[in-house]
Amino acid sequence: MTAELALALPVLLAVTAGLAWLLAVAVGQIRTLDAARETARALARGDDAAAALALGEQVAPPGTRLSISRSGDRVVVRARGRIRGPGGLFGAIPGATLRADAVALTEPGADGPREADR
Repeated sequence: MTAELALALPVLLAVTAGLAWLLAVAVGQIRTLDAARETARALARGDDAAAALALGEQVAPPGTRLSISRSGDRVVVRARGRIRGPGGLFGAIPGATLRADAVALTEPGADGPREADR
């Protein structure tokens, strides 16, 4: 019983670390999507592009890049970022790219800048 536990314990620890990293990637993806969505909403209601980007950056994971484009009455926000791999003993696990797009219709009477990129 002790020998089997000694062999299984490192595998269980590796699986646990991998699952924790996958959870971190999922949380990062959700934050990236939320950042794009918040920025698009702010622009759709007529907020200044700089203020909308600042709002999105508060929500986004560090290093996320937000870009804004407009097409007619639609505001499109793209969020792109990267999360590093777990490192250490698990350095073979690569990082993950985080991507999210959000589209919002401009509200009536909202007039903001036509295009910005950050």
